[in-house]
Amino acid sequence: MKIIDQIMRSEYFRDQPPVLIDIGASGGIHTKWKYIAKHAYCVAFDADDREFQISEETNKDYKKLIHINRIVTALPSGNAPFYLTSSPFCSSLLEPDDEKLSPWLFKPLFEVKKITSLPAVTLGETLHAANISYIDWFKVDTQGTDLRLYKSLPEKIQETVLFAEFEPGIMDAYKEEDKLYSVMQEMHEQGFWLSSMNVKGTQRLQNSYALQIGGFLSERIIRTSPGWAELTYFRKPEGLSIRNLFLMIVFALLERQYGFALELADKGIQQFSDPLLDVCRQAVLKKIQREKKKIPLILLKRKINKLFAGIHA
Repeated sequence: MKIIDQIMRSEYFRDQPPVLIDIGASGGIHTKWKYIAKHAYCVAFDADDREFQISEETNKDYKKLIHINRIVTALPSGNAPFYLTSSPFCSSLLEPDDEKLSPWLFKPLFEVKKITSLPAVTLGETLHAANISYIDWFKVDTQGTDLRLYKSLPEKIQETVLFAEFEPGIMDAYKEEDKLYSVMQEMHEQGFWLSSMNVKGTQRLQNSYALQIGGFLSERIIRTSPGWAELTYFRKPEGLSIRNLFLMIVFALLERQYGFALELADKGIQQFSDPLLDVCRQAVLKKIQREKKKIPLILLKRKINKLFAGIHA
């Protein structure tokens, strides 16, 4: 997106590039970051048992990529038990709650195969060692400990976060896990607003029943119940510096929050004299107009999909 690149090349980010934190990194670039990666520092946590390292890598995607080879805990612990489960996506610092999981179809994914001990660090000490004093985009997906990790950040760094992503549980899956309602309460109190909530889940069906019915059919016959949610949050736009205001406009465009992008541009025009703010406003309006032109095609696709669904019902 041309306007994003224009903003990112401005003087405001020359000495203070965006800092993106990824805890529970999947190994690849976060798809949302592809338009800003070359201008940004990314700090990615990837746990293993080697000697503690903070390595800066030359990377074609990011201006700077910092790898930290430790699991992250909210409190200093030296080493922490880690539960390796049947599905690697369910492995966690927290023990799966077998009793609470028993009514649910996806319970076998949480079967503990091995308990290992991994060296752990806190966010505060690691960011200090990496000479990182602020965070613009905080992304965390740790199977039950997202909120406590966010709250473990030094208060001064918490105050710098402009955008945050969490994936908390709704149903009981892990013992003593951070839940959706706690994340929502905390972020509301810290002056954020909820940009999106993508609720995901599974079927309430014990595996003994699933064996009788068939797992494939069960997933299509039985209604899915909410199990966890992907949340994104923006900080409310009061008292932003011009650097942070421009960056929030970029984040709003990446999140397709075009109304918020307009709101930010207008606030900036009222407070600051940079002509780039007017350029941003016009770019957002043009983007909205382009999106409007796609609506007839989207509606047509929906009608076609509905027609085919009716035929195959």
